[in-house]
Amino acid sequence: MTSESLRWFKSSYSDGAGGNCLEVSDGLAGVTSVRDSKNLTGPTLAVPTGAFAAFVIRVKSGSLHR
Repeated sequence: MTSESLRWFKSSYSDGAGGNCLEVSDGLAGVTSVRDSKNLTGPTLAVPTGAFAAFVIRVKSGSLHR
């Protein structure tokens, strides 16, 4: 399956003004794909779904630090 055939989702926080935004797809079993919304034909990052879910939980909780 190619990235063009996946269904992609953009954050509801994206205002459509061309800011930095990622899109994600859960169209592959066990994998969450991530791409730059400004480069739809560019590379994608494939992350195990469990690892991506854990990352999102940590982002939402504010527990990630620079």
